Amino acid sequence: MIWFLLTFLLVIVMSVFLRKAHKNTQKVALNKVDLTAGSFHHPAGPLLNVLHLSDMHIEKLSIAPEQLYKKLADEKIDLIALTGDYLDKRRNIPKLISYLKVLNRLDVPYGMYAVFGNRDYSLKRKHFHTLKEVLEKYGCQTLQNQHVTIHVRGRQVNIIGVDDFHTERSNLKAAFANLKAGYRLVLTHDPNVVLHMEKYEFDYLLSGHFHGGQICWPKPYHLAALGRQMLKMNMIKGLHYYKKRPFYISEGLGQTSVNIRVGSRPEMALHQLSLNKRTKEKTQTAMYELRPIK
Repeated sequence: MIWFLLTFLLVIVMSVFLRKAHKNTQKVALNKVDLTAGSFHHPAGPLLNVLHLSDMHIEKLSIAPEQLYKKLADEKIDLIALTGDYLDKRRNIPKLISYLKVLNRLDVPYGMYAVFGNRDYSLKRKHFHTLKEVLEKYGCQTLQNQHVTIHVRGRQVNIIGVDDFHTERSNLKAAFANLKAGYRLVLTHDPNVVLHMEKYEFDYLLSGHFHGGQICWPKPYHLAALGRQMLKMNMIKGLHYYKKRPFYISEGLGQTSVNIRVGSRPEMALHQLSLNKRTKEKTQTAMYELRPIK
């Protein structure tokens, strides 16, 4: 009888825990990162407002396209950066399209740019090409160890897409080849590549991959398989500096494996960048505003 009661109580506790952990996947944070406060020069000069979305994992995404639009519609967004892991299965491409349509409704002046993550490369070759074609059809310029140069209010901005480090597809030499003068914004999926970029200058880097741990209880020990060195340095989410260069690790919009979160939140991030000089190496100069999506 005692064992029955203990088992019953355990089932209840686990049920409550899992229900709460699933609700956490619906509490999407809109994080605002202001890097202009740390600029060496004043005034900050031309600004670039970048919406960063990563790790959508369409199969386990708890926020609807229209919810995203309502939250972002009144924000000032110049450019959209997508840093990989869109889906695991070809059959979910139509669902991805509904989100891409919403992003197009934001009508950003400097376009959308996308790189791929390890889960995208788990698709069969022909299905991966379908994913790539869909992204491009709906307004994304995909970058695989490539870069493009745009002009923002009289300044040149190089958008550098470094392919996925986790699946050994990164080619820094190709991605940075023949770069023009200007601001260097790097988009990549796996932030571990930052540890190997001593010879490659950049002003800011956006990444994802870690999901902020997704299940951080008591700590995200499982992330050691994804990046032991970064885990030791406590670089698993948010704004960090390595070799005096700033980079950001998104907690991701969706979930992987199981649709729960513990000690982490799905996120979108709005980054305000100064196109003058690189920011100082002080994380406290970045201003955060955390707002859940209703």
